[in-house]
Amino acid sequence: MRTIHVIAHPEATHHIEKVVGGWHDSDLTPAGRGAADAIARALRADIPEGTDVEVISSDLRRAAHTADAVGELFGVKPLLDRRLREKSYGEAEGGPQEWLDRRFVPPPAEGDRMGHHEGLPGAETRGDCARRVYDAMAELLERPREHQIVVTHGFAATFVVAAWIKMPYDSVGSVHFRAPSGSITVLHEDDFFHNRQVVRVGDTRHLDAP
Repeated sequence: MRTIHVIAHPEATHHIEKVVGGWHDSDLTPAGRGAADAIARALRADIPEGTDVEVISSDLRRAAHTADAVGELFGVKPLLDRRLREKSYGEAEGGPQEWLDRRFVPPPAEGDRMGHHEGLPGAETRGDCARRVYDAMAELLERPREHQIVVTHGFAATFVVAAWIKMPYDSVGSVHFRAPSGSITVLHEDDFFHNRQVVRVGDTRHLDAP
């Protein structure tokens, strides 16, 4: 039996500064740090004491500091994996979101969505991001664990779920699993049928808890 808890990091400074995230190494805001603690408490309530828990995180500060809050409550040191980073937006990273919005070339409805370039020098394609997340998932799934907590980013989280359900890489050009900031997505595989379930996606109820 395996359960994966996928965290989209909570509010970061680039959100309130209205600058582009991507690989820009923004940190959690005070509200984001409070949300990280709420995420940790929600996970602690869901995962039985004494079970084998591993925490894996993007190495960007906003994700890594979320993972630190979780790891502290579980007594586990997070493993950092740069392959779980958000999609890179190249030259736009750290610059005004409004600048990106004016220059962004949206993908076509049909055709090569994975290889589509959005018009931003140095940016990753959707396919670049998906491939590295798939590689990270393949590696972590080789390790037998009852519970794995994966801390990543809103866009990249889609590919964590797609890799989990074994969606072929070439088929993820249009898929989207909405994972708001601070949300928890739960994935589960049973020991009998070995079905890979998507139990819930983008759950934020813990953020409203007193």
